Amino acid sequence: MNFLAHSFLSFSDDQIVGQFLEDHIRNKDRFSFPKEIQNGITMHRAIDTFTDSHPAIHEAKKVFSPLVRLYSGAFVDVSMDYFLANDLTIHSLQGWKNHSQNVYSVLNQNIHLFPENFKLMLNKMQEEDWLYNYREDWGIQFSMRNVLHKARYLDKDLPVFDLFLENKKFLQECYDNFFQELYDHAKQTNDLMTQF
Repeated sequence: MNFLAHSFLSFSDDQIVGQFLEDHIRNKDRFSFPKEIQNGITMHRAIDTFTDSHPAIHEAKKVFSPLVRLYSGAFVDVSMDYFLANDLTIHSLQGWKNHSQNVYSVLNQNIHLFPENFKLMLNKMQEEDWLYNYREDWGIQFSMRNVLHKARYLDKDLPVFDLFLENKKFLQECYDNFFQELYDHAKQTNDLMTQF
């Protein structure tokens, strides 16, 4: 999953911090953080493991894999954020806006925990309101361009966004068959972590 899903599937502000930290720390360093931030790191991993093994995600990857091979999962992650951002059964548009603003606020309050490259990215994320704008085609196009830019072995002009548009209905079905189960798994994981 991508930034919006990881932030949404956080059950406290400290878990938001942990979810975003996970990509920036060594495994052994996670124990240096407070328990609830550690729970966010654990949650990030639980979400990724569940997502990678889900049949609907395997189907969604088939849309992108002929073009981007092993990077298909990254483009599916971005695609799922689009459908989540447009899921008005979870939040109204104002609700998604409020969620996005809260995430930026929480991350800024804890910015001292993050490396310098994350601070630069957070500035851009907030200025351009990435989390809220994942609901727009242009927002996802921008995110897919970012993935292409970071991918070492992919042509930067591959028509990945065109594939997304051509297969949007199918990818929506994959989201519909997946996300509630992911939410239930995350909730169960949180309940187990917070028992102790």
